[in-house]
Amino acid sequence: MRMSRSFKALAAAGALLLAAACGSSGSSSSTGAVDPPDLKPQKKLGKTENAVNLIAWAGYAEDGSNDPKVDWVTPFEKKTGCKVNTKTAASSDEMVSLMKTGQYDAVSASGDASLRLIASGDAEPVNTKLVPNYKDIFKGLKNQDWNSVDGKPYGIPHGRGANLLMYNTEKVKPAPDSWSAVFDDAGQHKGKVTAYDSPIYIADAALYLMKHKPSLGIKNPYALDQKQFDASVDLLKKQNADIGEYWSDYLKEISAFKSGDSVVGTSWQVILNTAQDEGAKVKAVLPKEGSTGWSDTWMVSSKAKHPNCAYKWLDHIASPEANAQVAEYFGEAPANEKSCKLTADKNHCRVYHAADEPYWKKVHYWTTPTQQCLDGRKDAKCVPYAKWVQAWTEIKD
Repeated sequence: MRMSRSFKALAAAGALLLAAACGSSGSSSSTGAVDPPDLKPQKKLGKTENAVNLIAWAGYAEDGSNDPKVDWVTPFEKKTGCKVNTKTAASSDEMVSLMKTGQYDAVSASGDASLRLIASGDAEPVNTKLVPNYKDIFKGLKNQDWNSVDGKPYGIPHGRGANLLMYNTEKVKPAPDSWSAVFDDAGQHKGKVTAYDSPIYIADAALYLMKHKPSLGIKNPYALDQKQFDASVDLLKKQNADIGEYWSDYLKEISAFKSGDSVVGTSWQVILNTAQDEGAKVKAVLPKEGSTGWSDTWMVSSKAKHPNCAYKWLDHIASPEANAQVAEYFGEAPANEKSCKLTADKNHCRVYHAADEPYWKKVHYWTTPTQQCLDGRKDAKCVPYAKWVQAWTEIKD
């Protein structure tokens, strides 16, 4: 099979800095960790404004310019009269900065951006009654920490993916079933262990400690008090001695696994598929501890100049047809359960576990760590994301 369309889309964007999508799995945001301004959602749709300005990840708003066969923007423009202008962002920080300008109407925010946008008032609550396709979104993606606050939705789920443990089947034996392969047992493959290059990876260490050192009392890998945070950072500093490469561009990760420079580490389903297609002797597993993962959310700017077209876009991208196309092109599980019947590859939803809710209950979706603990603790202060960024630099030194 040729290189997947999703792989080409993201590779064309350069180094993949796919931002964190968020929230801890299976729980609504009721911790009070985010206290947003009192903004009201739009009550009804008015006349469309003839345009919509989007901030999106590469591969999320394809108009045929990258591949004439890949286009879900043109049908939207013809149906609504809303011309789509897309700014492709390379990071969540860029998305947050762009949203503050007031020049954009909607954004495909990942979790390390979504809570910041909510807290700052740059994104407003969404009236899901104005998005008819919302009713078909998988229940497990609704009213979660990364897209809602106290049951009030701030966006429309886009898709999701889990961080997997990928390994070389010829070099890593027996087949691993635990993240210990990249932590406590990493020395067995010294210099050939790989990890995702982002401060949010600290949560992977926290998740491991949550299961293997329960005395720390970690309940949510994104809600770490200083002691819990320090333990996670210490584990990653120890791991650093065995790391051959941190990756953010998955072209490089596939190349490293094909050459044997990497034999075990964090990966995604789409990377596994492509690596196998290119002859790499690799498999992947969702380890027994569970994993971190991501889910992006389309959010509306509180300063939107084209709010009606923005709502039309939210409904379009959540439709079974468009959501099937983007999920398959990008390499993720779709958010709309009806999309699974419309993918070109009829096995897509099975491979990506789209409807496998027990699978997703093991996934702790990326979220923005805040000082007020996301796990609901009132008697402790948690380490905010800015400190995660600082610590990540120290870990890699």
